[in-house]
Parts: sequence; structure tokens; C-alpha cells
Amino acid sequence: MKILVLTKRQYMGKDLIDDRFGRFRELPLELSRLGHDVRGLALSYRSRPEGMIVDGVGPSGASVTWNSVNLLNGYLPQLERYLRRALQTSREFCPDIIWAGSDAYHAIFGNWLAKRAQSRCVIDLYDNFEAFNASRFPGVLPFFRRAVRTSDGVTTFSRRLADHVARTNMRSKSISVIENGARPDLFYSRNRTECRQHFGLPQDAKIIGTAGALDSSRGIEALFEAFERLSAEFRDIHLALAGPRDNKQTIPVGPRIHDFNSLPHEEVSTFVNALDVAVVCYRHSAQGEYSFPQKAYEIIACRVPLVAAAVGSMNELLENYPDCLYEPENPAGLADAIRRQLQARNVIDMVTPSWSDSAAQLETFFLSVCRS
Repeated sequence: MKILVLTKRQYMGKDLIDDRFGRFRELPLELSRLGHDVRGLALSYRSRPEGMIVDGVGPSGASVTWNSVNLLNGYLPQLERYLRRALQTSREFCPDIIWAGSDAYHAIFGNWLAKRAQSRCVIDLYDNFEAFNASRFPGVLPFFRRAVRTSDGVTTFSRRLADHVARTNMRSKSISVIENGARPDLFYSRNRTECRQHFGLPQDAKIIGTAGALDSSRGIEALFEAFERLSAEFRDIHLALAGPRDNKQTIPVGPRIHDFNSLPHEEVSTFVNALDVAVVCYRHSAQGEYSFPQKAYEIIACRVPLVAAAVGSMNELLENYPDCLYEPENPAGLADAIRRQLQARNVIDMVTPSWSDSAAQLETFFLSVCRS
């Protein structure tokens, strides 16, 4: 198949091209490894070098050519330029499938472009886009819901979100759950002593921590307060943090707090393997209720004890591990769950999907859409 991917360039606190990160990097590359011709058009909401960038080309020969276009020229939007580039690409490439995702705007535009290009459109929902701030502009939600309802296919990252989409958009056509994966070349169990040496962390400490967005929308304050409670109880407990945060977010400081800011994706596994307990924070919200944090699979793949907020798909994922869950935004409950894990070191016993596993499912779905 010829597959054209439409996505924004920055998502989940990373840059698709600069960081070689995430769903819209890994799945297209795996589809290329399966023999498909995959190209991408990445719209950057920040000023970045534009033009053609080839990702991949290793022993397998797989690669995806990305065309990066900036949304703004200085302070002025240049949507017309992006529109021309997309139309030109679709005419020259003649894709069988346009896979559009990352926000409501790309879903709307992908559905429109597919009709112009006489291609099939599959909209990807890696999150509840209706809860995004950018979706609150007047007129966006009706167009988005119509695109979801009328597209040739929809992919989501969890069953919970798929059920929500079918129910709220009255969609009768097919929806396929394509889970996020973990890279097996990065996320696996490593020597904790060596991982702590890499980051200069104390070897004899109890270290809890998290890697991901550090902001109030994820309920990160519960972790900060839980650490304060545990600090009064354990003199050897430390808190390690890694991830993006906005300027308004206050990050605690202290001799037992280690803040590594945003780490390259290649170092996140080393960070996770340095911990005694890894924490996944979330809040009850329109976004959180349909969430499936990718970091949960990455932690499980590293065989590190996990504690997660009982929100969204974590309830199903950890159904057999209730002691690993805590009530969101409840510092006392989070401290209790961490305390239990420090004592029991209960590792989640499951096989996490790889990106190649998910890409094989996505290939099957694309083929069914093309035949329908």
C-alpha cells in the first residue's frame, strides 16, 4: 500500500523528527518494514527547519520520508502554503490510505484531503481530542465529530476510547484498537546499580520517581505531597523526576530530590531502571478517563514495580494488581501504594506489545479498509 501520514510534529512533549519519538514515528516506520511505501507530512506548530527528512534506512532498509512544514512565518499563519503542499503530495504520491491524527484539526483536514485525492481516510485518535484546549475554538468540534463519523476507518489506542468514540459519534463503520507499544531495544530490565551510576543517584537509597509530563493536568502534585509524607517516615527515600513542564509548574527542591528535566527518549529506560518504584500520575478528567499512558507499558517492560492512578485504561490493565493503583489526586493513598510496593516489589507480569506487533494489526486494518 501507499500510505500518507498527516500529523503535527510536536506531541506528548516531544518532537517527532528531532526526537524520533512516539506513535507517529514508530508505526509508520514499522509499516515500511512490512514493505509498504510510507510518507509523512508533519506540520510544526513551532519554528523548525523545513523540508524533506528521511527517517530510518538501517539493515532492514525501511524508511519514511517526512516533509516538515511550519505553521507560522514569523507571527503570521501560512495555512495556504501547507494546504498546497498537502495537495501536491497527494497528487504526486496517490496514496491508498491517508492516516490522519494527532489532533482534531488533522482529523478534519485528513478526511477532506482523502476525498480530494480519492483515497481512503483513517483517523487516528491517540487521545481524547475533544478534551484538548485547541478543540475548544468555535466550530471545531462539530467538524471533528463529522470527520470521525464519516471517515473510512478509525484507529484508537485503547478499547475504552474506541467505545467512547462509537457511542458519542454514532459511528457505524469500523474502529480498530491499535495500542501504543514499547521499543524492545530500549525498554528492558537493566542493572539498577549501573543505571544509578549513570545518573549519579545514591546506590543505597529508596528511589521513587516518574518520567513524563510534570504538570497539574496529570495530577503531579499528588506525587510531590506523597513524597513529603514518605520523607518523614523514611530517611533514605529519594524522589527522581524527568519530563517537560510549563513555566507555571512549581517543582520541589531539596537534597533528596533529583530533577533531570527532559531526557532524550533513549535515556528514559535507564532512568526507569534506576527506580525502586515508578509512578504514573493522572487526574479524573475528560482526557484522563480515556487515557492509556504509554509510559505504563515502558515501565512494565523494564520489570520495575509500578504504581498508577486508577484512571482510564489503567483500571483494566491493572485489574489483577489492585495494590498497584491509587485514587487520583489523593496523596495519602499514593503514599500508601508506594509504601506497599517498596515492601513487596510487585512486578506486573505481562508481555507488553511492541511497535511491530501494533503495526501488524494496523496493516491488517488498512487492508480491510482498502477492500471495503
